[in-house]
Amino acid sequence: MPPSDTLLDLGDRALRTRRLAPAHDDGLERTTLVFLHEGLGCIEMWRDFPQKLCDATRCRGVVYDRTGYGRSSRWPAPPGVRYMEIEADLVLPRLLAALEIEDCVLVGHSDGGTIALNYAAADPEPLRAVVTLAAHAINERICVEAIATAREAFAAGDLRQRLARYHDDADGAFRLWSDAWVAPGFEPMDADGRLPGVQVPVQAIQGEDDEYGSELQLGIIAGKVGGYCETRLVPACGHSPHLQQPAYVLSEITRFIAPLALAG
Repeated sequence: MPPSDTLLDLGDRALRTRRLAPAHDDGLERTTLVFLHEGLGCIEMWRDFPQKLCDATRCRGVVYDRTGYGRSSRWPAPPGVRYMEIEADLVLPRLLAALEIEDCVLVGHSDGGTIALNYAAADPEPLRAVVTLAAHAINERICVEAIATAREAFAAGDLRQRLARYHDDADGAFRLWSDAWVAPGFEPMDADGRLPGVQVPVQAIQGEDDEYGSELQLGIIAGKVGGYCETRLVPACGHSPHLQQPAYVLSEITRFIAPLALAG
């Protein structure tokens, strides 16, 4: 691990975390941006986007490898198809407490966005707002088909080799993600039961050409959350808006966070 990273011991698991500081600090106390990666992601796969967003908003940030991904430890017991709910309800609150984060905005990509919405449904005290990038409120056929294609690529070896560069347990990380999404009747969250509990402001962003979901995801999130929600459908963009249209996405998230950023 890079020397800047820390393995945070939560008792039943250890999570690799990395703290970020803005390039220019004006001395004002601002919220902390907490980044939740995609289903096969990790710290490195965000590339430089978290640092750029911290620089643009002048907020501090935390990026971490979720349980079973990157250099974090494996799940102490298999979470099954409820892995996103368990991460939101049981793991993320402990992580924030251990890092002494009392005021935050969650920025979640794909599975990370769904986890952020699941966490926000309890209206937790530290949370100021949520930004989602290609989050899933429901499981669509397009997503199941894309994951079936990914399973073929993993079995052939090329995808497995690429993932092994980033994950200590690439096989476990891939199975956790892919087995859940193709399980009969699987849904990423209880959208009807949880989204109305989301009271903080939400910004939901999705690529127009997202291979894992349609514009329906934005409509469900905006239509069901209990508070303010704005949506952005990004043209000429797939499943990773922050990497495929970085200038636009950085600008939009910065605009959204700016009036919410000052702590207190």
